[in-house]
Amino acid sequence: MITCFIRYHIDPTRRDAFVRYARNWGRAIPRCGADLIGYYAPHEGSSTLAYGVYTIDGLAAYEAYRARLAEDPLGRENYRFAQEEKFLLREDRTFLKLVSTPHAERERP
Repeated sequence: MITCFIRYHIDPTRRDAFVRYARNWGRAIPRCGADLIGYYAPHEGSSTLAYGVYTIDGLAAYEAYRARLAEDPLGRENYRFAQEEKFLLREDRTFLKLVSTPHAERERP
């Protein structure tokens, strides 16, 4: 299992467009095979950083998921929306593997 962290640099005057974009992914991503943890918009501090986080079985599963997402009607519409509205200034993906004990399994003192 790997986790994809997407860091977005967004136009701070277009936060509402990012929220619409994130809500659309909230429906499309799970339908296409990834386990969405969530999308996060600026609230306090930086007004230009936003995040999307989901887990998937591995890089092969990621490639199949991306192909399904590209064919999904809402996925295609969301890609088009972002390109036309230009509220995403930069998008970086990092894939990480959990190596510590998950929070729910930690021993309590």
